[in-house]
Amino acid sequence: MGVIARQSIKGALANYLGVAIGFVVTFFVLTRYLTEEEVGLTRVMVDAAMLFSGLAQLGTNASVVRFFPHFKDERLSHHGIFGLSLLLPLAGFALLALAVLVFHQPLIALYSEKSPLMADYFYLLPMLTFFALYMTVFETNASVLMRITVPKMVREVGVRIFTLAAYLLYGHRLINIDQFVWFFCASYGAAMLLNLWYLLRISGYRWDIFRVDWRFLTRPRVREMGRYTLFMTATVLAGNIPLVNSLFLGAKAGAALTGVYAIASYIANVVEVPYRSLGAISRPVVATAVKESDWGEVNRLARQVSLHQLLVSLIIFFVIWINLPTLYAFIPNGASYAGGVGVVLLLGLAKVVNSSFSIATDVLNYSRLYSRSLLFIGLLTLSAVLLNTWFIDLWGIDGSATATLCSYLLYFVVLLAYLWWRLRVGLFSWGHMKVVVLMVAAFALGTLWSTWVSPLIAPSASMLGLVADAIVKTVVLTALLVVGVVAWHVSPSIDDMVRRLQRKQKKQK
Repeated sequence: MGVIARQSIKGALANYLGVAIGFVVTFFVLTRYLTEEEVGLTRVMVDAAMLFSGLAQLGTNASVVRFFPHFKDERLSHHGIFGLSLLLPLAGFALLALAVLVFHQPLIALYSEKSPLMADYFYLLPMLTFFALYMTVFETNASVLMRITVPKMVREVGVRIFTLAAYLLYGHRLINIDQFVWFFCASYGAAMLLNLWYLLRISGYRWDIFRVDWRFLTRPRVREMGRYTLFMTATVLAGNIPLVNSLFLGAKAGAALTGVYAIASYIANVVEVPYRSLGAISRPVVATAVKESDWGEVNRLARQVSLHQLLVSLIIFFVIWINLPTLYAFIPNGASYAGGVGVVLLLGLAKVVNSSFSIATDVLNYSRLYSRSLLFIGLLTLSAVLLNTWFIDLWGIDGSATATLCSYLLYFVVLLAYLWWRLRVGLFSWGHMKVVVLMVAAFALGTLWSTWVSPLIAPSASMLGLVADAIVKTVVLTALLVVGVVAWHVSPSIDDMVRRLQRKQKKQK
């Protein structure tokens, strides 16, 4: 097994281990030991730090991945590309810090009424942003050296363990709120230092990996990197719409409601977990087809990827939705967070849309028309900002989730129309329609089950009865859904897989 395969498998395991730990921490620690306002505080601070660190990168991380093959040599410093990856984000961070300093008072005033805790600890945001920024920089540097497992473990597992320690110390009143927030921010600092240590370790503990080879930076190379970096900086906001939502909610709805939103959005985020792995597998194949101008193959791949993403994401969302009341019944203080049911519905649908049609974004980015993606990113960002401004005032946290769903729908409708117009690439097939029909039927059966069958299995609504009902309901309805997918021949790939399994069983007999 090659290093790429090994690192990919280990990285995927780190992702799923992180999801499992995050599930326990979010639903059984956060909701028990922190108030809704304190949950909202941690969510807003992390989301703001991630958004600001993404902007402060100035596209450097994407440039390191894109241009490392041009810099790579037998020398340890690789012509100083790692040194550049430190200097450019530092410049971006300095500009960001200057902006925060200039607009310090207006920003605090924005949060002081609805989220006083955020206003109180706003001064820690630059430090948290710095830690998040360089944690990502060192992770990217390790990844281009084909060593991603440890940085993935640090991000997905290490940070969660560090923050879990902060939650438990605060929950048992061993530290006060001030010390908790400092400890929480320091968790990301510890992760940053671990990633730096690992990068130095795989480089033989040589600091000269960060030495910049200025002679290698010719004017044409700098110009090419500059254009690409500027483009990638502009694309940061597209992937961070949920972070924008948190900032709006903290200012307009308050930290307590943001905490309810945070728990609901974590539930909805599970819908996108398979997309991260499936997308990583499909992108190189699509990129190759686009490069070779094989648009028939691009169409086939795009439809296939979109169909399977739609099917998988809808099945996961269906399982979450039919068991949502049971989940809220189990988590500590679940009644305080149950107001996020509407958020789970709306954000879950937004995640389904994003998972199913993001392949269209990849096709555009790999084509000769990649620069046009800036227009679509502008549309997505502007619509998210405007809709959040309007809808939060109307419907609170449900309004923010509605803004996300509407923004993604508008973005993909316009993008898909453009791809068909300019490249004759379309994502829709009869399989998509079949999936939608099957899922509507499944959701209807889920409603009927909750109305007629659940009271028979769990008449007293005891915890044991709720668990039994959830297990039976999930197994029966999911099995019926899978049978429907196979019987209706939704996907040729699934049909092929079923035929192979049948042939294998016949041989065994």
